[in-house]
This record gives sequence, structure tokens and C-alpha cells, in this order.
Amino acid sequence: MTERIPPRSGTAFRLARGSILTVIDAEGCQVSDLVAFAAQDVREAISNGRTFDYEETIRLTTGARLWSNRSQPMLTILEDTVGTHDFLLTPCSEDTFRHFYPDRPVHRGCFGNLVEALAPFGIERDSIPCAFNVFMNVPVAPDGRLSVEPPLSRAGDFIRLRAEMDLVVGLTACSAYASNGGSFKPIDYAIEAV
Repeated sequence: MTERIPPRSGTAFRLARGSILTVIDAEGCQVSDLVAFAAQDVREAISNGRTFDYEETIRLTTGARLWSNRSQPMLTILEDTVGTHDFLLTPCSEDTFRHFYPDRPVHRGCFGNLVEALAPFGIERDSIPCAFNVFMNVPVAPDGRLSVEPPLSRAGDFIRLRAEMDLVVGLTACSAYASNGGSFKPIDYAIEAV
């Protein structure tokens, strides 16, 4: 069964080892921030640094694994119809909005949505790591400069990930203007249990 995350909101859930999580861009040009924690000890969390180190790339797509801060694989990307995601930038927050969008209304962003969604699992705000930003398009220029461009994903594009351990997953429909080409749309997801 497919679940829907409304625009500019988030959710969290348990994902058993071996289960498949599919994240779907329902309408196109929308980002989803994904964070993961080991269900048995939520101090073990997804790590962009460990992932870049062990996968030897910042371009994570089919076949790549997402690693924890304790050097354990957490998720494996089984299928990816877009091939462009970001694992460099932190979840958008109230501070992000004040910094990048000073003339627009402040929103609690993906960070605030993750804080609320993950609280019932005992995960505190300071424990939320850099997210794997599904469908986010962050080109790196030859001089190292980053830019945030509209996602390349179209309606129905998806990424399928297998849980390599029992997890708590946080997932959003991103709230930042630049990340989503200036619009806000829902994100769908489905879980295939083992």
C-alpha cells in the first residue's frame, strides 16, 4: 500500500531488516529527505562521511549502500530511475530559510518535520544527521562550488532501498524553495515487508 507525505511535512516509521522501501516522486520535481537510525540503538545513524568513504563516490545510485556512523551498511539502493540525489547538504530548517530566503516566510523545514516525527522513537533534534536527499539535484562545479537546481525527477520516478538492519526511518516532502524548483508537492512511499 502506498502512503502519502503531504507537502512540507514528514513522517517516521520502523523498517524491518530485509524490507524494501520505495520512495516515489508522485508529481515530479520534489525532494525527500531520508534519515535512518538503527532500531536497537538510535545513536547509530546514517552517515554521509562513512558512505562517501566506503562507496568511494558522492554519486549514489543503484548498487550503492548507505552506511552508518558505526561503519555498518544500513540501506542498499536496489533500483533508481533518476540517479541524481544529494548527500552533502543538511535538512532545511528555520535557519536555512532565514539565511537563503530572507524575504519569504520562515518554515520549520525538513529538520523541524523530522524532529517532530522522530521524537516518539526517542531521537532528539541534535541526533538528526545529514539526510540522504532523495531526488535533490546539487551539481558540484569544477572549482568545488555547490548549487541547488530543480530535481530531474518526473512524476512516477522512484528509488527502491533494502533495509540491511532493523531501522527507524524519517522521511519528508521537502520544504525548501530552491530544492523543489519553487513548488511544494507530496512524496509517496511504499514498504514491502519481509
